[in-house]
Formats: sequence, structure tokens, C-alpha cells
Amino acid sequence: MERIKIEPRNNWQKEVEKLGFGFHSTNIPYWDESVYYKFSINEIDLIERATAELWDMCLSAVQYVIDQKMYAKFHIPEWIIPDLEKSWNNDAPSIYGRFDFAYKNGQLKLLEFNADTPTSLYEAGIVQWFWLQDFDQSKDQFNSIHEKLIAYWGVLKNYLNPGKLHFTCVKQSLEDLTTSEYLRDCAIQAKLDTQLVFIDDLGWDSYKQVFVDLEDEEISNIFKLYPSEWLLNENFGKNIIEDRNNTLWIEPFWKMILSNKAILPILWQLYPYHPYLLKAYFDQGDLQSYAKKPLLSREGANIELYQAGVSFAQTNGEYGAEGYIYQELFELPNFEGNYPLIGSWVIGQQPAGIGLREANQLITDNKSRFVPHLIG
Repeated sequence: MERIKIEPRNNWQKEVEKLGFGFHSTNIPYWDESVYYKFSINEIDLIERATAELWDMCLSAVQYVIDQKMYAKFHIPEWIIPDLEKSWNNDAPSIYGRFDFAYKNGQLKLLEFNADTPTSLYEAGIVQWFWLQDFDQSKDQFNSIHEKLIAYWGVLKNYLNPGKLHFTCVKQSLEDLTTSEYLRDCAIQAKLDTQLVFIDDLGWDSYKQVFVDLEDEEISNIFKLYPSEWLLNENFGKNIIEDRNNTLWIEPFWKMILSNKAILPILWQLYPYHPYLLKAYFDQGDLQSYAKKPLLSREGANIELYQAGVSFAQTNGEYGAEGYIYQELFELPNFEGNYPLIGSWVIGQQPAGIGLREANQLITDNKSRFVPHLIG
């Protein structure tokens, strides 16, 4: 794994905007093509194998949590548990997940799993691929995200209820809208009938007891780019258990187990000393150097790092009331003050590609840059 500096394309902003990538820069740059990371084929094989194996381990861990009724560890509301278990027992489909890896000195370690809201999916699947076509068409990339998304939407046709597949996200986020519309475009290419409705405009017909869109069309299938725990914490979310349509929600509610950092101690309990795992507990245990992470934090919020029992790095945020897990410290590699995190995607149960986020600190947060990669 090498970090290589290059000159960005002339008018690269115009090139990425042609793809619909409108959030490449805010007050800070997000997309950064002044560098790229080069991986050997052996390193890519390692990431691909680890992704497949960890996905299987995660599915086994979900079954274990359900069998042992460990929902309180995950702060999952009791009222949604029947629907969660139903979604698991009915094999309700999961489209994606992203394992976040630290790779250093030949070791690949799982830091966490993004299982619900697919941050950086569009950048990994589309933007970096078109960058590679301009940079060097003779090179390859670990990236079959786009093809696998279209293929898997085709598979999901057999699981959907009759009616349209709605897509929803918040109105205020260009990033969420772009990602939702990208996923919807893949579904359209798979010949699905789709409709966008912002979550702010999602309605509840109290007479019929069904969810509806702005045209009062009943909703029977819906992909939400919105955290399940947020939805369930709102009064509106309680309608899920009253819904006479039994709407199919994607991602399914069983994914709440995997999108919660409580899964990390469970994985360690089930697979102690597995080469891809770090020690993780619900308390500090025997750890002296560790990361303290809220169960439900996003984009690196409220994480604190300790070395020999002394705190040396932390981020702010609004999480933590739900509790913490403690994970053995494994620092990201340092490339002249740049710290890359590898996000490895599972699409339709299969490893599908990687995207890299790079920060100027050890904790990857919402200010981290997305940088492209190639195999060389």
C-alpha cells in the first residue's frame, strides 16, 4: 500500500459534477485527487477474503444475538423486536454494508462496520472509477460496486411486496440525496418501478393505517437512507408496528444489530483472537490502550483514544448517552500526517470494492477526504 502524489485533472470539478457529484467540496475539500493509494494484488486479495469472512461472521453474530435475546446491550426498543425478528426469519434482504479497516504492517483489522447508511457508496462506485479512466485506463481498481448493485436489485424483485419501491432521505442533505438517487438509478436499471419521497414528506394515513407519499399513494416497499434508531425514536416511527401493508423496509430492521458498535464485543466473544478482529468489550476489561466508542456514533463523533491509560485524542458530538464499547487500540497507518481508512463494501452478500477516507488525525470524521485507489 503506497500513497502517491499526483497532479489533479484540469477542471476536475467540472468532470465530477458531470457525474452528479455536487458535494465534492464544502468549506473544506472532500474529494481529493491530488493523491491516490496503490495496492498490490495480494493486498486486494487479503481485503476481499477478509470482507467475505467477516460478513459470514456477522451473520452468525446476528443469529447469536437474536437467540440469546441480547437486545438490551444494543439499546434496541422492545416494541420493535417482533418486527426485527420477523425481518431476520423472513430473510429480508440486505443490500450493502461497509467494513472499515485499518491496514498496517501487513495486518488488516476491523475497526467497525457501517451496516445501515451507506456513506461514500457513490464516491466508491462511480466517482473514483471515472477518475481511473482519465488517469490510467490500463490500471484496475477493486471496484464492482455498480454492477453488483444493479444485479442485486434484480434479485430483490422476488422479495418485494406488490407496488412501487419508494426511496427516502432527508431534504437538507445533498450527499444523502445523491446517494439515494444513485441507488434508485441502479434499481431503475434493474427494471424496478421507483418513486422518491423525502422522509420529511412521508405520511401516515391513520384511517387506512398505512404509510403514504405526497400523492397519497400507499407505500409497500421503501429504501431509507436514514438511521433506523432515529426513525424508531420518533413518534412517527411507532406506526411501523401498526402498518397494515407490512411495508418492506430496506435496510431491514435486523441490520440494527450490525449497525451498532455493540456487535464488536459480540464478534470478539464468538471469535476470540481472530486475525481480523481487535479485542472489544462492554467495559475497559484488560485494555490499557484502547478506543472508547459510543454504540451509535456516526462519522467518528465522540470517540476517545487512550494510550497506556492516558487519553490522547478525542472528537466531539452528541452521542454517548446510549453507552460505549471499548476496543483495543490499533492506529491507522501514518503517511506524512495523513491517516487512511479502508472502507470495504459488501453488495448482495459479496465483496464488491473499496473506498478510502483520509484524515489529518487518527480519528476518521466528517471532515475526512475521499481519495481514489488503483491496483498496481
